[in-house]
Amino acid sequence: MFKDQHIAVIGASHGIGWRVAQLLSAQGAFVHAYSRTPLPELLPNATWYGLDVLQPDFELTGLPETLHGLVYCPGSINLKPFSRISSASLREELEINLVGAFTAIQRAFPALKRSGGAGSIVLFSTVAVQTGMNFHAGIAAAKGAVEGLTRSLAAEMAPTVRVNAIAPSLTDTPLAASLLNTEEKKLAAINRHPLRKIGTVDDMANAVLFLLSEQSAFITGQVLRVDGGMGNLK
Repeated sequence: MFKDQHIAVIGASHGIGWRVAQLLSAQGAFVHAYSRTPLPELLPNATWYGLDVLQPDFELTGLPETLHGLVYCPGSINLKPFSRISSASLREELEINLVGAFTAIQRAFPALKRSGGAGSIVLFSTVAVQTGMNFHAGIAAAKGAVEGLTRSLAAEMAPTVRVNAIAPSLTDTPLAASLLNTEEKKLAAINRHPLRKIGTVDDMANAVLFLLSEQSAFITGQVLRVDGGMGNLK
């Protein structure tokens, strides 16, 4: 499906980003992988570039002339009571989740425009934007801004580039390890989901590939909830 397409994956060395890179490589894409740490293993047709999205005005080294897709995976899970969220912590949440995505898209947009209308951007939000949750004020604020960016850019970039986001619930990734590190925590997380299970990296990565692919060619400006029903059901 992605044979010979050039796709940039930012945050490609862990969790969802790593699984996206693996699946794209397996389907014949040229993967331009960006992350602070190297990829866990070599992938066919994948090139890794060191990148820290907290560096101001970072560049995407090695971007091809034509880019067919961009996936921005970096995120944060800093759950604290509102009164304990420092201004420095809030700024970091915004830098990682919003400013990093904004900068990456600016850097990649010229190459995405050359895709002949096939360009697709996939960002990440969270179920906590639409479903109020205790201790999520910082991340919900940052990801709410990502949802606004998604819709605004989808309007501005149409019809050349599609822009969508995925809003997961708690997913079993290294980022969420502290929230799932006991059987009691896992059971509580399972029971919060109507489907009675926790999201996996494959659940999220498969949704990313759908939004990158021509199967979603008539979809833009959307936030796809991949949340086990948590956001809509009781």
